[in-house]
Amino acid sequence: MQNKKKSEIALTIGVSKSTVTRETQRNSDERSHIYPYKLAQSKSEKRKQEKPKKTFFSNSMKIRVRELIEKEYSPEQITGFCRRHNKDMVSHERIYQYILADKKIKGTLFTFLRCKGRRYRKRGAYKDPRGIIINRIDIDKWPKDVEKREVFGGLEADTIVGKDHKRAIVTINDRSTGMLKMKKVNTREAAEVEQAIIELLEDWSPFNIRTMTVDNGKEFANHQSITKKTEVDIYFAKPYHSWQRGSNENLNGLIRQYIPKKTDFSLISDEYICYVENKIKNRPRKR
Repeated sequence: MQNKKKSEIALTIGVSKSTVTRETQRNSDERSHIYPYKLAQSKSEKRKQEKPKKTFFSNSMKIRVRELIEKEYSPEQITGFCRRHNKDMVSHERIYQYILADKKIKGTLFTFLRCKGRRYRKRGAYKDPRGIIINRIDIDKWPKDVEKREVFGGLEADTIVGKDHKRAIVTINDRSTGMLKMKKVNTREAAEVEQAIIELLEDWSPFNIRTMTVDNGKEFANHQSITKKTEVDIYFAKPYHSWQRGSNENLNGLIRQYIPKKTDFSLISDEYICYVENKIKNRPRKR
């Protein structure tokens, strides 16, 4: 478009003449007053980067975040809670940034998070020494309709270990409703875990419980006996595929907020276990 009048350029590209004039004045070379398109594009991108961004994270939102964080809500729970109650709120990623900034200035908001800023081991970094469970049924044979989470009866189970690997808590949840059951056991021996699972399933026995998915821990070695006594088919997730039991992994993370790692389970009463179970049942969860 060189050597063309501004009115001709404006007509060709379908804008007003004043728009072309502003563009050439703003993005031409300051010394030669020539309009090279590469320089113009570079100037435009630089202005966009340096332009002050509007801040949507208002003080009222920050106050609300602090109140909910101190009630032990996670950032995702905060955004979901505010969305449900038609309250303005930024994304959960922005809330995490706010908490990190608060931590850098010696704030305490991060102490209310479940993970408290800890980093986790990279999956697959260590070999699993626990061996192979006899006659385990792989999750590949899982009924496909259970995966849809549409009906009650697709369960997941695991154990949370106490200090020095002494005592444990058996956790069972339903994939569709998010219902949770917990029971403390003195050991992770397969027989004791088996008995705990059978007792936890008693309240659900009138319902159509179809499957239970567990990991490859030796505490589930009596899976055939559990199936015989409860008529619940047990499937095993693949090693290092924790997302195949994602609902239970998430719930165990919520439980750890109330029962941190290295806690001596001998000091935890059955009443406190019930308290934690009810606390998690009645708090908002992303589903």
